[in-house]
Amino acid sequence: NAEVKAVRITAGIFDASTLGKIELVGPDAWKFLNRMYTGPFEKLGVGKCRYGLMLNEAGFIIDDGVIARLAPDRFHITTTTGGAARVLNMMEDYLQTEFTDLNCWLTSITEQYAVIAVQGPRARDILAPLVTGVDLQMPHMAYAEGEICGVPTRLFRVSFTGEMGFEVNVPADYGRTVWEAIFAEGQKHGAVAYGTEAMHVLRAEKGYIIVGQETDGTVTPDDLGLGGMVSKLKPDFVGKRGLLMPDTCAPNRKQLVGLLTANPLVVLEEGAQITLEAKPATGTKALGHVTSSYWSETLGRSIAMALVENGRARMGETLNVPMPNETYGVRVVEPVFYDAKGERLNG
Repeated sequence: NAEVKAVRITAGIFDASTLGKIELVGPDAWKFLNRMYTGPFEKLGVGKCRYGLMLNEAGFIIDDGVIARLAPDRFHITTTTGGAARVLNMMEDYLQTEFTDLNCWLTSITEQYAVIAVQGPRARDILAPLVTGVDLQMPHMAYAEGEICGVPTRLFRVSFTGEMGFEVNVPADYGRTVWEAIFAEGQKHGAVAYGTEAMHVLRAEKGYIIVGQETDGTVTPDDLGLGGMVSKLKPDFVGKRGLLMPDTCAPNRKQLVGLLTANPLVVLEEGAQITLEAKPATGTKALGHVTSSYWSETLGRSIAMALVENGRARMGETLNVPMPNETYGVRVVEPVFYDAKGERLNG
């Protein structure tokens, strides 16, 4: 709770080194990304980042991450921590067996870079004395190369907290030295180190998904309200045909929503089933389940995200969550609980 509060008020520093990282190089690099991810990459400018969704052939989300264009023929791809090896293997498989017409190469750089996320209203002030060769006024989803503490850095202006933030990539051997320098500077501004549990709360307050938590292998981009991430102009990409199947287009699919408990002190159990009635008859089919649930220190109440049948059409509706000792009433709301307009993100 203290860590979450500090990130919202001043700043927090997070070790994100476990994120998967892949370097993609070659004249056809953008074409490869166009085929592997749902969004377009041809016109992504050098020094710009784009959020990418990766699907399997069935059209279901299997990974996501931020992709930065370092040069016309070079990209830095991030994957989920758990997906690092799996995504690289999938990419290599397609490159070597399906997309043999493309001239590009993949290299795992997960262990080559330590990543230090600096997030919060004072993030820029913390980095300013340490970074050279980079204009820290860079906008959200921008990328630049420079130095920090005399060490080469790939600097991303990205955020998984909803606050103004940076991700500092440095060669792994310098990770601890740079971390300690950032932490020392951060303490001058009241910043704290924050951990994975706080990160989960911060991202949930903003409605950011985690693959493997808001997804279970049967979730499409539209189910999560991310249909706009799917290009309608590209002739093909992995999963495109899967998205056109009757089941993935069905009107009664489960969709991501937010839940607010009638009693704000009650934190729902993750995985708990959601029902229409408080005391459903045995054998009644559940409407969905809770995917993420936390106490939000920022809001002073519990929050939850869930996949619910026809969820977006149920806004404002009251549903029920049976738990071992009691059934709790919940109101269906938008899954963004904090700074819905994103004003803090662009600080």
